[in-house]
Amino acid sequence: MPKVTFHYDGAASTVVAKDGSNVMRAAVENGVDGIVGECGGQAMCATCHVYVRAPYLSVLPPLSEEEDEMLECTAAERDGERSRLGCQLTLGGALEEIEVDLPETQI
Repeated sequence: MPKVTFHYDGAASTVVAKDGSNVMRAAVENGVDGIVGECGGQAMCATCHVYVRAPYLSVLPPLSEEEDEMLECTAAERDGERSRLGCQLTLGGALEEIEVDLPETQI
């Protein structure tokens, strides 16, 4: 089963997720503070903004035009290729494990 480690304020929380789920859903279902997921995973609100840690960048799916557009609307500053929407990062396959840093705010 895929694992996601969320880093925030010097602490880390690792959760186990369902295969085929996504980073946003894993956070919401496990009560991780710092991920809102207001739109439910439709890439329409940018409240699941995460900063992916470097070792995992090479296995991420390409950034879609819609995701790129929403990342321009995040509450916290965008951080180059590290900034992604958690709802667009499907877990399983090549992405069995991922570590992300959470921004200071989502709204």
